[in-house]
Amino acid sequence: MELALLYMIWLRILSGSIDIAAALLMYKLGNLEKAFVVNTSLALIGPIIFIVTTGIGLAGMQDKISLSKMLCLFSGILLIFISLRMK
Repeated sequence: MELALLYMIWLRILSGSIDIAAALLMYKLGNLEKAFVVNTSLALIGPIIFIVTTGIGLAGMQDKISLSKMLCLFSGILLIFISLRMK
């Protein structure tokens, strides 16, 4: 198994574990305002994991994918983030 794939898998496991831990913390807190703060902090972690795993995947495929396709992929990711910021 390729090293890049293993890193991607472990990052996704970490991300899921953080989400589960946050859900348990929200349950333990039992307060809507505090749970909202925990949930908002997750909004920072998700995109970071997404960008890092995508970057690792692209780095692992750099010899199998052309530069133009890589640029298209990064442009798509950029458009996703721009569309999320627009109201």
